[in-house]
Amino acid sequence: MSGSASPVLDGDYDYIVVGAGTAGCILANRLSADARRRVLLLEAGGRDNWIWFHIPVGYLFAIGNPRADWMFRTEAEAGLNGRSLAYPRGKVIGGCSAINAMISMRGQAADYDHWRQLGLAGWSYDDVLPHFRALEDHFLGASAAHGAGGGWRVEAPRVTWDVLDAVRDAAVEMGVRAIDDFNTGDNEGVSYFHVNQKKGRRWSSARGFLKPVLNRPNLRLMTHVQVERLVVEGGRATGVAFRGADGAVLTAKARGEVILSAGAVATPQILQLSGIGSAEFLRPQGIEVVHGAEGVGRNLQDHLQQRAIYRVEGVKTLNETYHSLIGRGLMGLDYLLRRRGPLTMAPSQLGLFTRSDPSRERANIEFHIQPLSLDKFGDPLHRFPAITVSACNLRPTSRGTITLRSRNPKDAPVIAPHYLTTDDDRRVAADAIRVTRRLMAQPRLARYRPSEYLPGPSVGDDDAALAKAAGDIGTTIFHPVGTAKMGRADDPMAVVDERLRCHGLAGLRIVDASIMPTITSGNTNTPTAMIAEKGAAMIVADARL
Repeated sequence: MSGSASPVLDGDYDYIVVGAGTAGCILANRLSADARRRVLLLEAGGRDNWIWFHIPVGYLFAIGNPRADWMFRTEAEAGLNGRSLAYPRGKVIGGCSAINAMISMRGQAADYDHWRQLGLAGWSYDDVLPHFRALEDHFLGASAAHGAGGGWRVEAPRVTWDVLDAVRDAAVEMGVRAIDDFNTGDNEGVSYFHVNQKKGRRWSSARGFLKPVLNRPNLRLMTHVQVERLVVEGGRATGVAFRGADGAVLTAKARGEVILSAGAVATPQILQLSGIGSAEFLRPQGIEVVHGAEGVGRNLQDHLQQRAIYRVEGVKTLNETYHSLIGRGLMGLDYLLRRRGPLTMAPSQLGLFTRSDPSRERANIEFHIQPLSLDKFGDPLHRFPAITVSACNLRPTSRGTITLRSRNPKDAPVIAPHYLTTDDDRRVAADAIRVTRRLMAQPRLARYRPSEYLPGPSVGDDDAALAKAAGDIGTTIFHPVGTAKMGRADDPMAVVDERLRCHGLAGLRIVDASIMPTITSGNTNTPTAMIAEKGAAMIVADARL
């Protein structure tokens, strides 16, 4: 694809970063630290100038709102009994870190050791741990596991619930160990999640890394711009063509590198619009293959959760407070005066990592446990007291795709996660519901008389019934990864190498969740931040050669 006749934006840049999400904000910070390097950061969304980007409980208002969310949907999924799911993605600087669950979770050491075993030098847990630590400003202080003074603030939750304490105790009764910290390499156990907040306010990647450095004269942020394609000349990515907020098409030129950090959905879309990908995906759209890369848009992985809901009695949940004017007023007052209480809540407070069956070599399911219930995000909370006990398969074997719907960059891509399409995934989903039922039947919870609302007591215990129930109540936990995977040169599906350079195409790196070869065993935002921290270090090191 040749260069564009569009006007060129104010001279060449050393680095053009596409996407100011979790990864892009960190990249912009690190790459612009050298005053000699000009950095352009392009973001399709806007600024985080809305109150609900900053009050933690604002996720209830941000997800499903076109001001904050790209409002993607999956295709109808056979594994979900024909249902289509909302697929939230952050439409703002900070990206998904501005609307997500705020849960600080690295995954398991074995996740990264597996990447190294795939032949990816520099990606073992021992290799990535220094980058996790360099990011952090952890409330526990500096230690072998954690860092202090970084831009990624991590704090303990600022609200407690008796019903969640009881569920924690029930997990211990069931044989799950109580732990204090999920982020030491082995997260098997039950504990309260640590969160990306600071004194009761959400702490996004934009707040921690981008906004403090926007005064640097060598860093330029442009928002509300739609990247239409990468410019490729002579086997090298040399720039980006994009449509500005005023509708004008501009080209920005890179004398160094173009870095895609638009996320696991938008990164493959931009690559495919640029003619970088598989002929199978591009030719039906009439797009010339500029650079063949079979893996672009393939290998989509996500954590599917089964949202079990249990009615309870004799204990407070957020449902009752939500429907009380006095309760809402007290919540607001607590937040205004102390920055505490339910308005500081992450979507899930209590976490539990365990095994779906004893044969699993390590924890393979994660529970997100909430003192509330609702039919779906955007709906009001139920009027009866209840808790949600959601279990997800941490290492699914199903693989999906992201492909173009049309050649129009404004059209949402076709998102087909292919949930529950393997026997193993269906078995884990069924077993996860069994573990949920066993947890809720523990003696510690008996006083609250938990009764199963979803999937419901009419659902039997056989594999077929439970797998169907999982399809009925399963929903995304918003962790898409893998659609431009990292791999060795002899891997036909690998898009980037271990230094995140695009195989066979100079001048282009991909630095976001799309490069994960396999999904991490937990929430994916903090691993994405680590990928950006490590990726920036590699870019800087390679520039010195």
